[in-house]
Parts: sequence; structure tokens; C-alpha cells
Amino acid sequence: MVAEHYFSATPNSDFSPREIDVTLTNQRVRVQSASGIFSPSGIDKGTAILLENVPEPEGTSFLDIGTGWGPITLTLALKNPQAQVTGVEVNERSAHLTRTNAQKLGLTNVTVYTPEEVPQDLRFDTIWSNPPIRVGKDILHNILRTWIPRLNVGGCAYLVVQKNLGADSLQKWLAHELEEQPQGTFQVSRYSTSKGFRILEVVRNA
Repeated sequence: MVAEHYFSATPNSDFSPREIDVTLTNQRVRVQSASGIFSPSGIDKGTAILLENVPEPEGTSFLDIGTGWGPITLTLALKNPQAQVTGVEVNERSAHLTRTNAQKLGLTNVTVYTPEEVPQDLRFDTIWSNPPIRVGKDILHNILRTWIPRLNVGGCAYLVVQKNLGADSLQKWLAHELEEQPQGTFQVSRYSTSKGFRILEVVRNA
């Protein structure tokens, strides 16, 4: 049921938005959530750890892979209103909620796409993501090999992954996969560890 909920493009449950109070960038804000998405009751533990530990986003083009109701996308937009923030989301309900929440917070610098809608030439200076580990290894790998190489030179990606769900093996796979990229050189490392989660850092050097 969990997998159907937040990996499905069109959740089966009734869409009944409700408001929840959350803290983003040290501000208490009210946003909309609903069933049929990832972590509908608030900010999940992994995302909270990511937001607490990553360095400030740099550049003018940011990406969140898998928005849910929008905690990462909204945080990136709040931190740098001059940057363009892109959210990529397959779940149409999550995408709708992220757009709605950006509008509620007065954020005009957010665009949420399905993966197929993202302009081919769009590149990113900062990527933050709590990637959907439970979709399975093959789908997860396809997601990461699609978006991580879109970093600009000098750009950084930060991914939060639970240690017991394969964070260390994912780090090794990423390093090997990015070595095979025909263009660009990447450095993959463990940025930090907190409460059973790893934050992986990918830097594009060239």
C-alpha cells in the first residue's frame, strides 16, 4: 500500500487536502498535504536530517528529485528567492500540492514537472533529494543516472539515504556509475552521518 501511494502517478485514494503546520527555514508555516503521497503528516526523518545538515545551496538553479508535498523544494525556494527551483515528481497529487504550497507561501520561483516535462537543456547548481529508495534498485539507479549528471561544473548534489536501506552500497554504485560518464568528472563522498542516515555528496569537478 505504501508503494502504491507515493510511487503511483495517480493515487487511488480520494483527494482530500488538509492543512498541516511545519517548520521550514526556522519559520512556522501552514501547508497543504493529503493521503496518497510520501510522508503526508509532516516532514519525515530523512528529509529533516537532510535539511538540518546540508550546506547552504549555491548558484541560481536548484533541483529537488521527488517533491512529496514540497518540504525540500519550498526550503530551497525560501533560502534563495532569486534562484529558479525545479521539482521533479511522478505523483500528480504531490506535484499539485507542491505547486499549491509554493503559491501559498508567495514563492514565484518554483516549477514542478513530471520527469518527461523537464527541458532537456536545463542544468543545476544544487541538487537536494530524499530519493525514493523503496522503488527498487533498478528504478532508483535510473532516476539518479538521469538527474545527477545534470549538475553544472562546480555544482553539488546531496542525497539522504538510510544506512540500513543501502546508503553505503549506493555510494559505491554512484561513484562507479559516474566514472563511466562520457562527459564530466564527479567526486562522490559521504558528507555526514546522523541518526542512522547518510548524506551523500556528489561534486561535479569538470
